[in-house]
Amino acid sequence: MIRIVTRKRLALLEADTHAAFERARLAKADAAAASDRHALELSEATDRSERAETTGQELGVLLIEAVRESAAAQEQLLLLSRELRCARAELVQGPKSGDTLTVLLHFGEPHTVYRTLRDAHADTATHGASPDAVWKPCGERPASAFRWRCEAFVYDAASNGFRRAFPPVAVPVRGAA
Repeated sequence: MIRIVTRKRLALLEADTHAAFERARLAKADAAAASDRHALELSEATDRSERAETTGQELGVLLIEAVRESAAAQEQLLLLSRELRCARAELVQGPKSGDTLTVLLHFGEPHTVYRTLRDAHADTATHGASPDAVWKPCGERPASAFRWRCEAFVYDAASNGFRRAFPPVAVPVRGAA
């Protein structure tokens, strides 16, 4: 069979071909843009995932440290609870003859009462005194002559109170009979 192709028909076929090529080019551009968009979204999702993983690891480390600190705090709380029970038992029992207290004096004024002399010396270090200061006997000078001074007191069951362990030496008054 013979087909006669006219110029008009040839022009229509050529126009259809150009239109098809143009549609293919546009579809290819749309596909490339969609591919680029998907690649960018994938890259952003990967970055978010990596950041989330890093944050998760950091939070894991922080959680482990928090658990350690919590365990240490619980241990310290148990020790303090035990000390508190012992202190309450001593308080209920009351002082015994020979128990001692140390009063820390600041320029002759009572500052704090401590169970031991060592605790009083340690506290003066928190107030600016040298922690390795040498404590010497004060002699007969008044307590107000010293920045920090420790006075020992001993419980006297007969008087139901604490007395100075080293009472000041009595000085005779002139003209007294």
